[in-house]
Amino acid sequence: MPRLDGEALLKRLPAVRGRLEANAPLAALTWFRAGGPAEVLFTPLDETDLAEFLRATPKDVPVYVIGVGSNLLVRDGGIPGVVIRLGRGFSEIKAEADNRVRVGTAVLDVRAARFAYDNSIDGLTFLRGIPGTIGGALRMNGGAYGSETKDVLVEVRAVDRAGTVHVLSNAEMKYSYRHCGAPEDLIFTEALLQGRAGKQDDILAAMNKITDSREATQPIKSRTGGSTFKNPPGNKSWQLIDKAGLRGFAIGPAKVSELHCNFLINEGGATAAQIEELGETIRTRVKATSGIELDWEIKRIGIPAGGV
Repeated sequence: MPRLDGEALLKRLPAVRGRLEANAPLAALTWFRAGGPAEVLFTPLDETDLAEFLRATPKDVPVYVIGVGSNLLVRDGGIPGVVIRLGRGFSEIKAEADNRVRVGTAVLDVRAARFAYDNSIDGLTFLRGIPGTIGGALRMNGGAYGSETKDVLVEVRAVDRAGTVHVLSNAEMKYSYRHCGAPEDLIFTEALLQGRAGKQDDILAAMNKITDSREATQPIKSRTGGSTFKNPPGNKSWQLIDKAGLRGFAIGPAKVSELHCNFLINEGGATAAQIEELGETIRTRVKATSGIELDWEIKRIGIPAGGV
């Protein structure tokens, strides 16, 4: 596979009102702080800029979208094609009638939870426990503390690979556990969420409980990608990993958290390959000890170092 050549790719891409950057480092944009560059990184100004870009971009150019990199592992060889990162133009949030919240997909989940609290809207508190953005929660039906995105979603705005804007209902997202069945080429730009009337004291107490629980049980101050594997039916991934004797197990600076076994940590200088190898080692050992095959929850994209 040829090496990435962002400058050459730029010449094939349409003009934009946002920003295009060739050979853009991505490690600093991911929570793991590991991985290679984007061949081209595109930060659209707004939904129209995004739609026009997608419409005019040659169809043989791969397109990926990332958020704040909380549930993402970028392989060391980088990502060929265009990586789209939604920014300020997708960060609006406002309250609507009937305890609804309209929110751009670049908004952090924790900010959406806080906004709901500020407006005495209950039912969105669980977002406080999800690292990342609303866009990521939509794409993987993110959930925490007994609730998930499908429980509160009314509708979504999205742009497809042809640059056409769509509005999808909750049912059209085809949600299941940590999975969205909507077409992969859709880039979500805005969501309408349904809450319910609540008392600020109660909402704040629930949010604080989530915060305290996360700080006590998860390595949230470490370089981690969040929950690594989906919970198999009737089981918890961390318990299966612990029973396999892997608490604290490491491959170089990539380590299984001793606080929560379903979190992998970059202790400093770990490559994406080491982190992925650690994850695959966990899967192999858990399968050997329990007969259960763990599925990755963290999204892994890009090519290995050397393109192999």
